[in-house]
Amino acid sequence: MTEGPSSTTPAGSDRPPQIDTTRTHSARIWNYWMGGKDHYPIDRTAGDQVAASFPEIVDLARTSREFLIRVVTHLAGEAGIRQFLDIGTGMPTANNTHEVAQAAAPECRVVYVDNDPLVLAHARALLVGTPEGATDYLDADLRDPDTILSRAAETLDFDQPVALMLMGVLGHVPDGEVLPIVRRLVDALPSGSYLASYDGANTSEAYNEAIEVGNKQGDVPYLLRGPEDIAARFEGLELLEPGVVPCPLWRPYPLEVGTRRGLDQYGGVARKP
Repeated sequence: MTEGPSSTTPAGSDRPPQIDTTRTHSARIWNYWMGGKDHYPIDRTAGDQVAASFPEIVDLARTSREFLIRVVTHLAGEAGIRQFLDIGTGMPTANNTHEVAQAAAPECRVVYVDNDPLVLAHARALLVGTPEGATDYLDADLRDPDTILSRAAETLDFDQPVALMLMGVLGHVPDGEVLPIVRRLVDALPSGSYLASYDGANTSEAYNEAIEVGNKQGDVPYLLRGPEDIAARFEGLELLEPGVVPCPLWRPYPLEVGTRRGLDQYGGVARKP
């Protein structure tokens, strides 16, 4: 959900969005930190300003993608999930949800949701799935879960388990709206579905200050919350081990054990009974 004024497309138009390269864009800045290619000088300048005060932001961006890879690999592999609803997609980069899922099981069906025409334009151009599976893209706002569920049902079968991915997006949602949105989405999923989610935590003064700088530079504010607030979104679900932890500590691969990069983002995965 990287909404913002950095791209505009008339309603109902099929023309590519007009990109305003004079304004920063949170998805492009994040893409820059992750080592992607879809950003402009103004985004790099803003990203460098944040990184100057908090160099670990680059690690946070990259370990968040590593977390997604491990989560999707587990869900599509060991858990046998074949459907993914990824809300708040952000700019495509390496190892996107459909690539990881369909590498494990080519028949996986993935629906991406974002309300930013720039993100969606990149997604449609770059996110091409396997012939056996399906990859779709919805222009919708996280704060309108009923629309998301209705339109996603055109691609996903909500009588079968679905993995709901809310990766780094709920920080853009105001206090008081997070849990109702999560509950509405999870309530629509059948037993055996999963919620996978992470967000930045207010566990470091340096990170708190860096986000303040980023919020002044970026298009959409991002709110840091306590680990207990992030854990609350999993209430009523069966948390997988090791629970809600810093992203690098969620089931790291053997070569990642002992690394302590990017510990200011907390995430977890839980199964709906």
